Amino acid sequence: MTSTSTPPGLARFNTLEEHAALTALHEACASTAWARRLLAARPYAICEDLYAASDAAMADLTAADLGEAMAGHPPIGRPKPGDPTSAREQRGMAGASDALKAEMLELNLAYQERFGHVFLICATGRTGEQMRDAVRERIGNTPEREREIVRTELGKINRIRLARLVEDD
Repeated sequence: MTSTSTPPGLARFNTLEEHAALTALHEACASTAWARRLLAARPYAICEDLYAASDAAMADLTAADLGEAMAGHPPIGRPKPGDPTSAREQRGMAGASDALKAEMLELNLAYQERFGHVFLICATGRTGEQMRDAVRERIGNTPEREREIVRTELGKINRIRLARLVEDD
């Protein structure tokens, strides 16, 4: 017999007081518009409903909303001190050589100069070399193309972070 009850972690999220839920969502994504949209759609019956709402909210973000979301992400190779989330997500750079770290710093700066924001990639499970190769490839994109890639990458990051938020205790 299969259960149709809401998973415990998701049920916990559904019942969080509004401010606590908004704070938790902001830890997943710095976009206020994205967080408010997910908050307004509670309660969620299954995790896939939450992920679908995240994807829909991400698709509707304005350029300013995307900028706000990106501002919550540190450059690749320089996770926020004391932030276990960014350290975990950028684990692929932790063991990188000094030469690769220096190259990523240069590429990050060149990317930021070109596009006006940090290079954003779903770094979970990627090696330092894969992230370097991605920034090298993407730095030649048009700003419009890069904005859509960033939107997709943010969506992937948000799904991973939401899954952690609602995982069972």
